[in-house]
Amino acid sequence: MSSVVLVTGASTGIGNLTSRALAAQGHIVYASMRDVAGRNAARADELRELGRHEGHDLRVVELDVQSEASAETAVSAILAEAGRLDTVVHNAGHLYIGYVEAFTPEDVQRLFDINTIGIQRVNRAVLPHMRERRSGTLVYVGSTTSIVVPPFMGPYVASKTAADALAQVTAYEVGQYGIETTIVMPGPFTQGTEHFPHATHASDTDRSKGYSDLDPLVARTEEATDALFPPGVDAHPRAVADEIARVLALATGTRPFRTVVDFSQAGVEEVVEVLHRAQEAFVTRQGYAELLRVKR
Repeated sequence: MSSVVLVTGASTGIGNLTSRALAAQGHIVYASMRDVAGRNAARADELRELGRHEGHDLRVVELDVQSEASAETAVSAILAEAGRLDTVVHNAGHLYIGYVEAFTPEDVQRLFDINTIGIQRVNRAVLPHMRERRSGTLVYVGSTTSIVVPPFMGPYVASKTAADALAQVTAYEVGQYGIETTIVMPGPFTQGTEHFPHATHASDTDRSKGYSDLDPLVARTEEATDALFPPGVDAHPRAVADEIARVLALATGTRPFRTVVDFSQAGVEEVVEVLHRAQEAFVTRQGYAELLRVKR
């Protein structure tokens, strides 16, 4: 049976590609984005037309992860129309590039509001339904930056690390109600997304001037990322969409807790394995071993 899937941040990039891939796989997909009737109207229409042309059940719903009311309204609309919601793909996010000191507290607060608190808003909207049904899947599009910590992306790295931690602790709790969790960790991508072109820079330009000696290093952030990819490798975010589709096609109870999609050869898989063993041992010693497994 096809699943009903909500994908956040689906106007472009990984969210858009994931919505297409999951619809092609036979799921009922709600691709969500802000301002469906305004600035994203053309993108929303493109997805709807793709669904009609290909015979896929690809729908669009308005959802702003920075608004609790928007998240509640979107989920209520999905439940009223589809009758259930099986999976949420938490993808909405934004990138900051610049010197940490030059980002004001308000800058940092805004980014956390999108990348971290936005997840909490959507989870609070969907989890009562999933807990009542004692089933569901939460897929988080995380980041390898929470492991490798690249320079000049301080607030972004911090927000993605916080989101990862929130996903992990949430998984302990919702797993006791039959809800699965998968954290997909993409590496860097310089094509196929608007992450780098639409990145926000620090608003305190005077503080940025204090680091002007480093400006040439910041200017080549995208170039330095490109240099990480081996020659001939097609480092395209469609690989992340394909991996999410692969995970959701697996039988309930067999989906991985984490999976890495990284063309930069950063060695994140090895670090994740070590962390997983340490966490399992620690939580088991606490006497909470049952929280490590999804209750059926």
